[in-house]
Amino acid sequence: MISLDFWKNKRILITGHTGFKGSWLSIWLKTMGAEITGYALEPYTDRDNFVVTDLQNSIDHVIGDVRDFENLSGIFREYNPEFVFHLAAQPLVRESYLNPKETYDINIGGTVNVLECCRMTDSVKVIVNITTDKCYENNERTWGYKENDQLGGYDPYSSSKACSEIVTEACRSSFFRPEEFEKHGKSLASARAGNVIGGGDWQTDRLIPDCIRALEIDDSVVVRNPSAIRPWQHVLEPLSGYLFLAKEMFENPGRFCEAWNFGPEEESTKPVGKVVDLVVKCWGKGSRQDRPDKNAPHEANVLKLDITKAKTLLGWAPAWNIEQSIKATVDWYKSYQMDNMYQFCCQQIESYMDNISR
Repeated sequence: MISLDFWKNKRILITGHTGFKGSWLSIWLKTMGAEITGYALEPYTDRDNFVVTDLQNSIDHVIGDVRDFENLSGIFREYNPEFVFHLAAQPLVRESYLNPKETYDINIGGTVNVLECCRMTDSVKVIVNITTDKCYENNERTWGYKENDQLGGYDPYSSSKACSEIVTEACRSSFFRPEEFEKHGKSLASARAGNVIGGGDWQTDRLIPDCIRALEIDDSVVVRNPSAIRPWQHVLEPLSGYLFLAKEMFENPGRFCEAWNFGPEEESTKPVGKVVDLVVKCWGKGSRQDRPDKNAPHEANVLKLDITKAKTLLGWAPAWNIEQSIKATVDWYKSYQMDNMYQFCCQQIESYMDNISR
């Protein structure tokens, strides 16, 4: 279970808090009484989860770029965080083909800056670097990747996240060795999630936002690769994993300082076309139109995660199946113009936590 009492009054810094996952993590921690500082760029659209929940008035909200080391280090000195969740990133495969240098600068250089700020800040005790399932060398195999499988990446995004993992490992080996915790006082881990869905994501070239944009105007959902298989999960699933992990790292210093997969169960690893059909069904109307793009840049056809380690050693497990995840996601998009979306998100979090406790 997620411990409500544990997070009360804990000082948390979240990079990328204006983003999709960062906003949900901020809300969840806020409901448990944590003191949140967020550091990120401006939100992507005025319909993002961060905006419609008016989150900037609930936390210490700082606009900044993780590539700006001086500004970032000043935030560490001012707020003295105990926990750091690093989510700030350029998160899109296709965007990385258009802007590879920016992708590498943000995803690698930003990680270096955050870890260096953590190294220089005595108050920091726990650091969780959020990467991706795409950090693995993808051989199109049909079984899930484990944490000790080879890192790699065909495209700039995937390879940049593999590099972020390598930077994390090097930092841990050089400065934060678990067996020497008494000397440095810091626990560092990385976390890899699957294809995350949920309310408040409006990024381009992402399946759910593309679906919603089409359905809102009664257009067909165009799918370029309906047979591609991905590990789908609601945003609250990996976030619960990050919270499980961070708590264990704090309470058992020097343990759990490694890489972790937080993906869905096997039955929620589905082809893109099947997921679109479920979204359309939940929406209540609409249609799917398959339109393969032969000129599209390379993307993996099969990607799965093995979550045995997190289930066995952390006691973590997914709480929602693919149908529950899609229903919660579509419910958000049907409701985002309501007045109190912060409370709506809190209700979804409460519902999710009810499932964890069963």
